[in-house]
Amino acid sequence: MGFFNELSVKPWQEQGIIEGTGTKFVGIEYSSRIALYFLMMSVTTLFILFGFAYYLRMGLSDWQPTPEPNLLWFNTLSLIFSSVALQWTSKAGQDGSRTALLSGLLVSGAFAGLFLVGQWVAWQQLVAQGYYLESNPANSFFFLITGLHGLHMLGGLLAWGKVVVKMGRGVDVEVLRNSIQLCAVYWHFLLLLWVALFYLLLST
Repeated sequence: MGFFNELSVKPWQEQGIIEGTGTKFVGIEYSSRIALYFLMMSVTTLFILFGFAYYLRMGLSDWQPTPEPNLLWFNTLSLIFSSVALQWTSKAGQDGSRTALLSGLLVSGAFAGLFLVGQWVAWQQLVAQGYYLESNPANSFFFLITGLHGLHMLGGLLAWGKVVVKMGRGVDVEVLRNSIQLCAVYWHFLLLLWVALFYLLLST
C-alpha cells in the first residue's frame, strides 16, 4: 500500500513536512522512487529481450555452449550477502544508528566489489581456456550479458559511494535514509536479475 499512497502525493503541493528532528521533502523522495522504478522496468525489458535472443540463437548449428566457471556460484553468494547487508543497513537506518549504518554500508559495498572482481576473474578463466568473445556466439552472449549486469552493478556502487561520502561528511541520518532504502531496493533487483541470468546461462 505504501507505493500506491506515494502515487497519491502531489509533490507540487507538498513543500515538506517536519518529522522528528529532520525535514523530509516528500516531492524529492517521490520523484527519486518513481525514477528508480522506471529504471528497473527499463533494465528488465532490456534483459528480457536479450533472453529471447539468447534462446533463439541457441537453435542455430554454430552454437557451442560456453562452460560456466564454478566461480560464478561464489560470485552469486557474494551478491546475496551484499543484498542482505544492505537490507539490514536500511532497517538500521530507522533507528538512526550512525555506526551501524556506516558498518552495514561498508560490508555491503565490500561484497558487491567482491562480486565484480569475481566476475572479472571468471572472464579471465574463460579466456585462458580459449573461449574468446568472437570465437563463438555463445561466448559473445555470455560476455555481453554478464558485462551489462556488471555495468549496472557499477552504477549502483556509484550511488552507494555518494551515500558513504555523505555519511563521512556528517550528513544527518534522516537525510540519508531514503537514499539507503533506494540503494537496498536496487540491490535486491540486481540480485534477482543475476539469479535469472545465471539460470539462463546454466540452462545451456
